[in-house]
Amino acid sequence: MFPFSERVQKLREELLRFMEEHVYPNEIKFFRHAHTQRDDFRDWQPSPLLEDLKEAARSRGLWNLFLPGKYGAGLSNYEYAPLAEIMGRSMWAPEIFNCDAPNTGNIEVLVHYGSEDQKRDWLLPLLEGRIRSAFAMTEPDVASSDATNIRTEIRRDGDHYIVKGHKWWTSGAGDPRCKLLITMGLTDRDGSDRHRRHSMILVPSNAPGVTIRRYLPVLGFSEAPHGHMETIFDEVRVPATNLLLGEGRGFEIAQGRLGPGRIHHCMRMIGVSERALERMCKRLSQRVAFGKPVAEQSVWEERIAEARCAIEQARLLTLNAAWKMDQVGNKSAKAEIAMIKIVVPSVTGRILDLAIQAFGAGGVADTVLSQAYAYARAGRIVDGPDEVHRAQLARVELRKHLHAGAEKSGGSPAVTITQGVDHLPANSLGISAGFTL
Repeated sequence: MFPFSERVQKLREELLRFMEEHVYPNEIKFFRHAHTQRDDFRDWQPSPLLEDLKEAARSRGLWNLFLPGKYGAGLSNYEYAPLAEIMGRSMWAPEIFNCDAPNTGNIEVLVHYGSEDQKRDWLLPLLEGRIRSAFAMTEPDVASSDATNIRTEIRRDGDHYIVKGHKWWTSGAGDPRCKLLITMGLTDRDGSDRHRRHSMILVPSNAPGVTIRRYLPVLGFSEAPHGHMETIFDEVRVPATNLLLGEGRGFEIAQGRLGPGRIHHCMRMIGVSERALERMCKRLSQRVAFGKPVAEQSVWEERIAEARCAIEQARLLTLNAAWKMDQVGNKSAKAEIAMIKIVVPSVTGRILDLAIQAFGAGGVADTVLSQAYAYARAGRIVDGPDEVHRAQLARVELRKHLHAGAEKSGGSPAVTITQGVDHLPANSLGISAGFTL
């Protein structure tokens, strides 16, 4: 790992100590609390133990570590990365430090785009951990991977906006402490610029017309009391002052929000991967099959080695993306963000799959590995599916090389991209004209 500042090292040591003293010993209690909640989400309640640990974390200065600037710990993305990795080692840890999704992303939205009144009413309670929030963007009736498809209406009515639409995967809306839904919808359905048709608005969760229809299980897990909910907005009236930044600015806000959100997920997933590999190695060392520890059998030696390589590669990609975001901003780091969003959830899923295999029947029954696997698999969809990030990354790469070709020739690119390779100039691949592809 590359060196970090003395402050980051101290925070890292404090976090590790807190995890050892308070989080790992209580994981089974968190797990049982979450999985004994009733199917009726209206009865879901947060763990009292979790609330107690929040006070302990805050008293030690382990609070809002994700947030740069005056409102948070003042760490850069690169500095926050090793801390997020430690929190990611337990499914329940990020909330203890007020560093969990979707609240981190929503807080950043309010910091960067909220008015002073919006910050007073919503940001400060979120920073203090007194309330929770949710993000309402995805919809069931359209392909939300193309967010220009979003149909929820936000129409002006005097001093108010009326919100009408159908959302799902509204993460965090199942929590009884959730008081705010940051909601994306259309304010200009017929606008010529399809990326200026949408806006974001702050909707109180108790506003008349807001209905949580049901929770959406993640591969069978309810993720109570957090919950990913199906939400109905039925002519919900909110003050016009609740609009964020202005009409038509929804995509601008979304891009500003999703960049840090994506890298935070990836940072945490590195921790998930490390913990899975650690558990796997311990389990394999304790089990004997065919006369020797399972860990010493060649197939598992190969798997362990490959897992270590994959984690290190994923970590380096993530640190590079964090550094790039710090140096040139989220927009200019879009290729690096796309890369980690493609790579890290997939790596985490593969390592968890191996860990589950190592635990045998226990891997799918008596450990949290199965829920962590569900989280990793969902990670290939949330905040943009793999396909979207691959397409974006490919476009960045193509533009880079076509532009380089144009500069070298002093005119148009030397290579024309076609459906195949039949029409490439003979020497464009650095091979002789007689070579046959």
